[in-house]
Amino acid sequence: MTQNNSLKSNRPLAVFDLDNTLADTAHRQRFLERKPRDWPAFFAAAPHDPPLTEGVTLALESARECEVAYLTGRPERCRRDTLAWLAAHGLPEGRVWMRRNDDRRPARSTKLETLRRLARDREIRVLVDDDELVCQDAERAGFSVVRARWTAESTALKEAQEGEGRT
Repeated sequence: MTQNNSLKSNRPLAVFDLDNTLADTAHRQRFLERKPRDWPAFFAAAPHDPPLTEGVTLALESARECEVAYLTGRPERCRRDTLAWLAAHGLPEGRVWMRRNDDRRPARSTKLETLRRLARDREIRVLVDDDELVCQDAERAGFSVVRARWTAESTALKEAQEGEGRT
């Protein structure tokens, strides 16, 4: 078992975002479109997200050569639901990095910080994310990026990611 773990840890990482990259959040956007935003309801509905075929396929393909990991702006309190969702939809097992419950920094800050930390010890083969600002900052930092453009952009989610640091 130790040998498998050590072999696996030498593989490059393929890092995937969750919301609107692997998980379709369209059914829960309504909770962000109202004022005040209903964050508890938004996150409570996440276990019901349908998978996004394009993202899931890319994750499964990436697992052939890379260790798949997940980097999300979801708060830590969503970990159990998130792990269950990944398993239920047949996604590769992998480490999941989540935002601290009290962290309200923009997604581009939190994700880039995590990527840089991971890159100290591992090759990051690719980051797959739907957030344009995250993608731009990651590319400027030298990371290879695939933009998840297989869902309609949500203004409410974009504001939440960058303005409120919630996802």
